[in-house]
Amino acid sequence: MFAVQYHRYGGSEVLCLEEVDEPHAGPGQVRIAVRATGVTPADWYLRSGMLRDIATVDFPHIPGMDAAGIVDEVGEGVSGTAVGDAVFGLVPFVDQGGAAAQYAVLEAWASKPQSWSFEEAGGAAGNVDTATRVLDALEAAEGMTLLIDGAAGGVGTIAAQLAQARGLTVIGTASEGNHGFLGQLGVVPVTYGAGLADRLAPLAPLGVDVVLDAAGKGSLAELVAIAGDPHRVVTIADFDAGRHGVRYSRSEAGESPGWAGLPLAADLADHGRLTVPLHAVFPLKEAATAHDVSATGHARGKIVITVP
Repeated sequence: MFAVQYHRYGGSEVLCLEEVDEPHAGPGQVRIAVRATGVTPADWYLRSGMLRDIATVDFPHIPGMDAAGIVDEVGEGVSGTAVGDAVFGLVPFVDQGGAAAQYAVLEAWASKPQSWSFEEAGGAAGNVDTATRVLDALEAAEGMTLLIDGAAGGVGTIAAQLAQARGLTVIGTASEGNHGFLGQLGVVPVTYGAGLADRLAPLAPLGVDVVLDAAGKGSLAELVAIAGDPHRVVTIADFDAGRHGVRYSRSEAGESPGWAGLPLAADLADHGRLTVPLHAVFPLKEAATAHDVSATGHARGKIVITVP
């Protein structure tokens, strides 16, 4: 098969399209013919070597954490899924990639909603997993107010919708140009940056209950002050979390509590309650450009790579 991979750490220039051996489904897994895969910050964090102290990769390495496609192999012990089914899901966490290819093995998956295109489904699973994990960690429940710092990105847009499905009010920071976009998702928009607490006061007169930092722009001190307790703040993007007493959330090997959110997300989607905003879609041969666009940190929604 053909796959995007890299043989050393570096910038997007190390990505190349090469012919490699096909993977095969093991016990409890399925293999799909990939139609689309999402690009996440973790992909280029790993590629650049930023995470080498906590998450090394074996070279050559194929990026891509989530994908959507058609099942063409079913592993031992799998029930309820058959060859020919359209699904979306996540690669095994221990592999830390593998989806930017013609075939990929999934360890967690759900049926693709009929309301989603393969491009939308291909960029959904990783963000659903992350958003579900964070909302569970924050014990987000009906009646609470959630503040998302960086609400217009891939994780922010999904977390906002999943939180609203739980009965939360969601306020999200974004540039003024993205306020209308957030409003269409049911999010109360507010401009990010210094002085956020003052701008929040009229929007949340009873205060903010829990906070998700999806931006990683050095705002944790202010976010903790807004929440009133570092335990009510979770970041997925700021490696300086420990200094502020804030939890830095990432999937751990052998454990991914956010997986339970996949079938729920599919159900919400088919009832018109969950969309996957797409910032840009690139063909597999332009994976390097997709990584570069993701690294700007200014994507409105998800960046996706399609596979022929």
